[in-house]
Amino acid sequence: MLPPEYGILSTVRVVIKQLPRHAKIMEKILINGVAGLRALAGKEVGVSSWKTMELSRIRAFADATDDHQWIHVDEERAARESPFGKPIAHGYLSLSLVAGLFFELLELRGFALVINYGTNKVRFPSPLRVGDRFRLAMKLGEVKEVGEGWIEATFQATLEIEGQGKPACAAECIYRFKAA
Repeated sequence: MLPPEYGILSTVRVVIKQLPRHAKIMEKILINGVAGLRALAGKEVGVSSWKTMELSRIRAFADATDDHQWIHVDEERAARESPFGKPIAHGYLSLSLVAGLFFELLELRGFALVINYGTNKVRFPSPLRVGDRFRLAMKLGEVKEVGEGWIEATFQATLEIEGQGKPACAAECIYRFKAA
């Protein structure tokens, strides 16, 4: 902890100096209203920060969904019998991570409301193992008006696994935006 006379700017500089060289400080991508959303159509939006898949998160998801299959929650059996060598996240856990990482990645202004409208073409090409690092990569596809002041945007969401050629999840995620 720094003495108070250092102030916040000095504190930030000290913290940045302590980060590993390869670390990046994430800045949110600003989407300012419908015009900002349309301007990003067809473009890469960005990537979130890296997170680590923890067994506690998998077990909490298992409790929430009543899906306690051993391949997800039993470390010893997964090490012995699973082709993956350790527990893996549920595919739907991988998909559900998109929602939170979406809002970590984006700063949305000029909208009264944003809702998750659903998904298309969901796939789970590679298992997300306990201890794997993952992040969300987003590309904005089509943006269209759907009536009553709503704009629909299709995002290509890819939950990447560090060091893997295939993602844990690839999906078209549909969000609806109500202009402010």
